[in-house]
Amino acid sequence: MRLTTIMAWLVVLAGLCFGLNYLLNGHGAAAGFGIVDPAGYYIVKGVRDIAYALTALILLLMKQRRALGWVVLADAIIPIGDCLAVMTHGGTVGFALAVHGSAAVLVLLTAGLLLRETTPAKPQPALSH
Repeated sequence: MRLTTIMAWLVVLAGLCFGLNYLLNGHGAAAGFGIVDPAGYYIVKGVRDIAYALTALILLLMKQRRALGWVVLADAIIPIGDCLAVMTHGGTVGFALAVHGSAAVLVLLTAGLLLRETTPAKPQPALSH
């Protein structure tokens, strides 16, 4: 196995572990993150959303539409999680669904449409007369 493949798996597993740690042990994970001021988490959210957008942009610019569809589908967990977080931490269900639920539907719809696309036909050479 290539070293870069091992390193890529470590990046994936680290992200999953960090994310699960926040979901299952929020206070402990927050303390281990090092931000004392809760406002610092706005930066964390902003960076997360920018990273998602850049990942999608890279695949879009590289014309990797199928991979883009899978990434967009996987990243649908972001607005779904945000929706659940709002509903379970003091926000209204209406607001959660209007803002984050609608975003989740748009992301899921986009992913579905990207994944349904077929490989475009190869351009045909111009007919000579």
